[in-house]
Amino acid sequence: MDRLIYTAMTAMNAAMDRQRVVANNLANASTPGFRQEIFAVTPATLKDGSLEARAMARGNVRGADMRAARTVPTGNPLDVALEGQALLAFQSPDRQGEVYSRRGDLRVSASGVLENGEGLAVLGESGAPITVPPGFVLRLAPDGTLLAADPANPQAAAEPVDRLRLVNPQGSPLAKGIDSFLKVPGGGVLPPDLTAKLTPGALEMSNVETADTLVQMIEAQRAFEQRAKIIATAGTLDEAGSGLMALR
Repeated sequence: MDRLIYTAMTAMNAAMDRQRVVANNLANASTPGFRQEIFAVTPATLKDGSLEARAMARGNVRGADMRAARTVPTGNPLDVALEGQALLAFQSPDRQGEVYSRRGDLRVSASGVLENGEGLAVLGESGAPITVPPGFVLRLAPDGTLLAADPANPQAAAEPVDRLRLVNPQGSPLAKGIDSFLKVPGGGVLPPDLTAKLTPGALEMSNVETADTLVQMIEAQRAFEQRAKIIATAGTLDEAGSGLMALR
């Protein structure tokens, strides 16, 4: 009975974690550049000597689905859609390192820092946040170079301000944290990709398939309910066993 209850309980926890992951994917179905999270459940078997005590389920986010999504033209000169497997480097929310994303809805903050729709500062080639001169007209070149033109001098050519830090994840470990950002485990950084290209004036959308994600949500809910029924059945069996023992 002890094995049955604990096995069902850990399976319920795994089902709840799966629901959270699926709900997060569904909530980001319209977030530009979002990569859906992949959830996996593995058995965790406890043994006492040569005897198997119980087998429990352990679920966690295994990684991100890096498949490309559709690209939508926007006409905004600061919107970018990355080509191939390249990623954009951003300053982490705690400002202690780098995080990576395909989200390219860029804008200039009130302080003059180039950031994306989540408010993360975009890093330049030097690894520092990109700051832009006030009042200049900005556009991005296909190689990621940020160009600024002075509206007071329309005859002058646009000058390069910095180049977006585009990185290559191929061959490097990459994990997706609970904050939905891609990171290198241990606080490392990805190498720059000098050949990476982007499409200005467009955005790559989320690769979450809404219909499939809704089906996953229903499956996770049903799995949770099945485990709850197992625990209820275990309680009934325990009461019946206690009743039989009382007859002796």
